[in-house]
Amino acid sequence: MLIMKQSEITKASTAELKEQIAEFKKLYVDLKMAHAITPLENPIQLRTHRRTIARIATELTKREAQQ
Repeated sequence: MLIMKQSEITKASTAELKEQIAEFKKLYVDLKMAHAITPLENPIQLRTHRRTIARIATELTKREAQQ
């Protein structure tokens, strides 16, 4: 569950996406806190998770607009 590709996001159901975005947000906050205390070995993880959250949120917004 490191990153979700755009093709995976479009195939997933809305309920799955809402679950995934909650998990990614929690993971992102945990990583951010850990990075504040001691630097992460790979700080690019923060950017990757933030962008994945944005991709999922965009897909959810797009689906809501279509209804």
